[in-house]
Amino acid sequence: MTNQKTFTRILLTAIANAGLIGGAYASPLVYEPINPTFGGNPANGPVLMDQATAQNKHQDPSLASLTSSQSTLDQFNSQLQQAILSRVASSVTSSIVGTDGSLKPGTINTGNFSINIAQIANGNLQVTTTDKSSGASTTFVVSGGQ
Repeated sequence: MTNQKTFTRILLTAIANAGLIGGAYASPLVYEPINPTFGGNPANGPVLMDQATAQNKHQDPSLASLTSSQSTLDQFNSQLQQAILSRVASSVTSSIVGTDGSLKPGTINTGNFSINIAQIANGNLQVTTTDKSSGASTTFVVSGGQ
């Protein structure tokens, strides 16, 4: 048994020494970020965004209910209404804004709305829009109007 113990010791010592003699060579680890937000290559941005978009299973409930509950005709009518209201707002704006860009105090009435522009303290103007059918109104102040 002593020969076997001696042989085992010699074998283990040789294996341990072989590991020490050969040594392991490695270069230092260097962290290189992938995400361009944290200093990575800017070319990675679109790829990361595409991956994130593909993995995103969340749907905004407010957007989903708008598009799924409206027919194509309803969506078209809604867009048409917004376009017409935008033109009406542009024409009202041109009648309440002077050539120098300042608001002119006064009242403008359209079919459904009344817009009142009043001079208040410190040269500010208060714009109040009232819905004639419901009586609801909204007000905001514009500074620097003369």
